[in-house]
Amino acid sequence: MSTGPAWSKKLRDEIGKAVIGQDAAVERLLVALLASGHVLLEGMPGLAKTLLVRSLATALGVQFERIQFTPDLLPSDVVGTMVFQPKTGEFTPHHGPIFANLLLADEINRAPAKVQSALLEAMQERQVTIGGKTHTLPIPFFVMATQNPIEQEGTYPLPEAQTDRFLFKLLVGYPSAAEEASMMQRWGQVTQQPTLAAVSSGPELLALRSEVDRIHVAPLVQSYILSLVRATRALADNPDASARRVSFGASPRASLALYQAGRALAWLRGADYLSPALVQELAPDVLRHRLGLTYEAEAQEITPDSIVSEVVSATPVPTV
Repeated sequence: MSTGPAWSKKLRDEIGKAVIGQDAAVERLLVALLASGHVLLEGMPGLAKTLLVRSLATALGVQFERIQFTPDLLPSDVVGTMVFQPKTGEFTPHHGPIFANLLLADEINRAPAKVQSALLEAMQERQVTIGGKTHTLPIPFFVMATQNPIEQEGTYPLPEAQTDRFLFKLLVGYPSAAEEASMMQRWGQVTQQPTLAAVSSGPELLALRSEVDRIHVAPLVQSYILSLVRATRALADNPDASARRVSFGASPRASLALYQAGRALAWLRGADYLSPALVQELAPDVLRHRLGLTYEAEAQEITPDSIVSEVVSATPVPTV
């Protein structure tokens, strides 16, 4: 077994001790780790989103922190603050929970704009500012955020600039009947979650990225990625305003995300090149949160996923 599938299997087997199902989400999280990207998980309460991220951090052997986002949260609650030391008469920086390898931002859309702004700097620059001085975050550093898709009371919409920083937006669905039955059988008679072990490490993850960088991407596949992303922008440029369904298309970060995540997914599955089929598979997770729908499209209950599906179907697939 090549390195990618073997590494994926040992992590997925360990996570599977605590999380039943969610195989597709676990694979996408591993892709994000290899591509150095952040992930936004959207799903109803009780779907093990928090447990999934916590289990991933344990299996990976990295420092994990969780922040419950609330409307009264302050930037200092996330990044830290300056603390006065009476003995020296000086202020020293006190690091907040963001100084971790894997940060879970639970219900991220409940925090106000100032907190989102502080988190945005961390996500993009891998650094934060405390007391006017820049502090570098640990390496590796990832933000995995959750949000409820239906509850709007007490929430703040995420700025487009912030959603664009997420490599993926994953839609976490309900488990199958068989998976839910397995949950009852496994956890119905126990009072504690199983103890997971670290089967990988941060240094190993960083080393594996060099293998991902060697995955070949043919020029035709690069052109295909560009065609998909630029097609979303063409929809926003439709001169017929009455027929326009997209107010803005995907940014260049979408092209980079498809390229980087595609290579990581190919490596995880044991391939040495990126195929158009893998690009198509990743397109919804990469593009759905980077499209702005018009009011008319929302009124017609058109979803970003339907737009992405349309774009994928209409874009010619290269023969590699």
